[in-house]
Amino acid sequence: MWPVDHYFSAKPASADERRTISVTLDGRDFTLETAGGVFSPGRIDLGTTVLLDTVGAPPAGHVLDLGCGWGPIALTAALREPRAVITALDVNERAIDLLARNVARVKATADLAPVTPTLADAIDPHLRFDAIWSNPPIRIGKQALHALLAQWLPRLVPGGEAWLVVQRNLGADSLAAWIAEQVDDAGALWGDVEKVRSAKGFRVLRLKAPAQGERLLGS
Repeated sequence: MWPVDHYFSAKPASADERRTISVTLDGRDFTLETAGGVFSPGRIDLGTTVLLDTVGAPPAGHVLDLGCGWGPIALTAALREPRAVITALDVNERAIDLLARNVARVKATADLAPVTPTLADAIDPHLRFDAIWSNPPIRIGKQALHALLAQWLPRLVPGGEAWLVVQRNLGADSLAAWIAEQVDDAGALWGDVEKVRSAKGFRVLRLKAPAQGERLLGS
């Protein structure tokens, strides 16, 4: 069993000892701040690297980083498309603080789209997203993960895309199958799911929401 004080803890009990690491985001080198009690504090984890090597640039619209941690996905999206508006969501308050600090660090030397690190309750319930990028917290358990995705994936705009990276041996294929079966309150599927890439033990999944006026019916 995972300890209570893991990266998905709202208030990590471990010592908040800040340190800096050198990372490369979108081909540029930065020194960013991390700490224990957040996901992959010492480096950009392999799954996130696979995702970022796959997705390209986000649309010039509203983008959600679901489970932002200290920020590699949100910051990369903001570097790749300065016209985007990035919402970076996490349950971990330490991660939110770290990302806010890292936004300031990156903005000191690079053009950056607006990035808002936030908890879920602070997000406008009417806001819809042109894209969702996520290395989702698989280890919170299937039930909690499904509830998390059911809360956010249906908030894509028509034609919007969600990109997820999941370890193959931690249920990537079964998660893809589950997403493909989900319907909204009107009985319409969330969208089409595609396994876009397999690399280094991970799969990259893409959910494309139905276009305006299109309705995909579930079984």
